[in-house]
Amino acid sequence: MISLHITSGDIAALIRSLSKTAGKPHFTSAVIAAAGSGTRMGSGQTKQTMELCGMPVIARTLLAFERCGEINEIVVAARADEIPMYETLRKSYNINKLTAVVEGGDTRQESVLRGFERISDKAEFVAIHDGARCLVTPEIISSVAREAYNWGAATAASHASDTVKRADFRGFIEETVDRSSLWLASTPQIFGTDLYRAAAYTAKAEGFSATDDNMLAERVGFPVKLVDCGTDNIKITTPADLAIAEVILRRTEKNSR
Repeated sequence: MISLHITSGDIAALIRSLSKTAGKPHFTSAVIAAAGSGTRMGSGQTKQTMELCGMPVIARTLLAFERCGEINEIVVAARADEIPMYETLRKSYNINKLTAVVEGGDTRQESVLRGFERISDKAEFVAIHDGARCLVTPEIISSVAREAYNWGAATAASHASDTVKRADFRGFIEETVDRSSLWLASTPQIFGTDLYRAAAYTAKAEGFSATDDNMLAERVGFPVKLVDCGTDNIKITTPADLAIAEVILRRTEKNSR
């Protein structure tokens, strides 16, 4: 077990232990962050409850994890007023891996940690995912999980395709950044549970706020493997995103026929 204050020796020990179990199955718990208010949707309805092609966004997310062979259980961090909804979703869509729904916190980081605290004691890895990233597929989850099992931590991502500029304090271009090494991180982000526990609680104790969970691992010096999962795995945050997701979903369904 790694202590809450992680050291380079701890990291080396974890990497050595992972090398002995690479390729073997690991009990993996998913924590779905779905406690956001969705104010940018401008509809008075949270983004996770909005319908995409006749199905709630969050239901599509849960089904992807339900159908992924690497995932053993699902825990959701939700808004307090939406917690009863998940029992209905579980029954309606046969989400049998859903084991707990907890009330989220004031921030995404706090919500994920609350969910993490409810995963099974058997969990060796935790897969953290945005509830509004509903176009994720079982195949994407599997590909990230397999890399996490090999390296200890892995994240879904895509190569940056736009030209990226660095600005000065006045808002003028300072330089053009070489995009060949730039990636856009998405989710799932999957970590060994010992690593995540140490990184998350260290950040909490030190008052560090992260915009994603990869930052927690980065901060304690643990390398996170990038897994190219393409650009379809978008997050629903605005009405425009919902329209784009519908186009992607219909194209995907057409191609699968």
